[in-house]
Amino acid sequence: MSVLVSVVVPTWRRPALLARCLEALLAQALQPALYEIVVADDAPEEAVRELVEQLRTRARCGLRYVAVRATQGAAGARNAGWRAACGEIIAFTDDDTVPDGGWLLAGLRAFAGGACAVTGRIEMPLPARPTDYEKDAAGLTRAEFVTANCFVRRDVLARIGGFDERFTSAWREDSDLHFRLLEAGCRIEHAPDALVVHPVREAAFGVSLGQQRKVLFDALLYRKHPRLYRQRIRRIPPIDYYVSAASVLVAASAAAAGRPRAALVALVPWLLVTLHLTFRRLQGTTRSPLHVAEMALTSATIPLASVFWRSVASVRHRVLFL
Repeated sequence: MSVLVSVVVPTWRRPALLARCLEALLAQALQPALYEIVVADDAPEEAVRELVEQLRTRARCGLRYVAVRATQGAAGARNAGWRAACGEIIAFTDDDTVPDGGWLLAGLRAFAGGACAVTGRIEMPLPARPTDYEKDAAGLTRAEFVTANCFVRRDVLARIGGFDERFTSAWREDSDLHFRLLEAGCRIEHAPDALVVHPVREAAFGVSLGQQRKVLFDALLYRKHPRLYRQRIRRIPPIDYYVSAASVLVAASAAAAGRPRAALVALVPWLLVTLHLTFRRLQGTTRSPLHVAEMALTSATIPLASVFWRSVASVRHRVLFL
């Protein structure tokens, strides 16, 4: 039998998580002769290659390793993976997911009506009182189209050019593919039975501050698809962030001019935004002292970091991105 579906798994220096994902993929209910797994290693290392070779000895389906050296980022790795694949349909998931045993079968059934692409369902188990990071990450379960769980016909990928490799971080490259599919008039079906479990990974203290750099890719997405971005991602700019940043700038100017009282008054909007953001992020999350402290510190600086990166993004991508 010829391969019907190829599963592309991009990976980057996470052999333990990759092993868990591959074990789930090797246990799919779909007949093994009908699918293959392509591991696209974005930071080619011996540990990952050896893992794939070890699992291949007992795999009933095809299992291949592709070293990705020409590009950097998940988008480039996925391109290398699907271009090396043999299947008529390309299934995408991430190296830190655990696909359900019926994932491939459910995804393939959704193509029966002539769809160009299919998006499945994602579950992210959370504790009763998650952290703000965990709660925010779980927003992936509500996303329209994510590469942790989607299927696209190979000929459609070839027609639209695959993933845009300018998205060098694992952020918004799936939205870009989604928007290009929509703009090409492609029919996208939803397969709720095509389940992938996506456990939330641990994160360092203050991770949300560093994540503000991702706005660079929001700006790129907005430049390419302004209408769809405003319709499906963010309708209006974060006005409160700009108020907070302006407050700090005015306060700094007043302090530099030797007007300390005026500087304190100017900081009031920043303080109000900080308090509002802190309490909003604490809703439904853990109230441990360390987490509360993290929310207070990062809420004071996130608006400033966001406005900074939005300014950088506007210049880099030559678009007014507010």
